[in-house]
Amino acid sequence: MHAFDVLGDPVRRRILELLADGEQTSGAVTATVRSEFGISQPAVSQHLKVLRDNGFATVRAEGTRRLYAVAPEPLQQVDAWLDHFRRFWTPRLDALDTEIARGRRDRGRRDPQ
Repeated sequence: MHAFDVLGDPVRRRILELLADGEQTSGAVTATVRSEFGISQPAVSQHLKVLRDNGFATVRAEGTRRLYAVAPEPLQQVDAWLDHFRRFWTPRLDALDTEIARGRRDRGRRDPQ
């Protein structure tokens, strides 16, 4: 499965967002995803399996619990692919940053504290 096929699903993207905050139990991930998407526990397990099978997540056993974490390698590959397109938005973001800084500077001149 291609990385964007894996990331194309909103449930899997949400799971990765949850795991980006740190290692989580399958139960915690399942509870959050079930409440947000209204899907069954087996459906969440299938999404975790897709992430695991495609290298986006790792799992380790701790007693009876399964702890999931983000595996960075596939995301680094996605980032490298996106690098071809950064030229389309980087100049605009740089210009926005300049305008924000200019606005702060001008506001500071008008509103002495």
